[in-house]
Amino acid sequence: MNKINILWTTSDKITAVNMLAVYVLNAKRREWWQEINVIIWGASAKLVAEDTQVQTEVLEMIHSGISVEACKDCSDACGVTDNLVRLGINVRFMGQPLTDYIKAGEPVLTI
Repeated sequence: MNKINILWTTSDKITAVNMLAVYVLNAKRREWWQEINVIIWGASAKLVAEDTQVQTEVLEMIHSGISVEACKDCSDACGVTDNLVRLGINVRFMGQPLTDYIKAGEPVLTI
């Protein structure tokens, strides 16, 4: 399987819009990866839940067929779980899934 997991932890909007979204959407359009999975973890949960431009980018990812998940523990701590679920993000506890991705040898890019 040709898959990448992108662990998104930064609350920096410039990085989210100009690096993460651009790379992920281009990787999908240009078929650099068969499967792309974005993991929202930590401060990025609050950014996604509260910034409409970032939400637009995330919705474009989802509509393009990119998997987007979020850490439930983080989103609960930030009080934004319901907002992320409404966007169509798969919110769940991510410790074990991330560990499984790493143990399976899947690449993880951390932003």
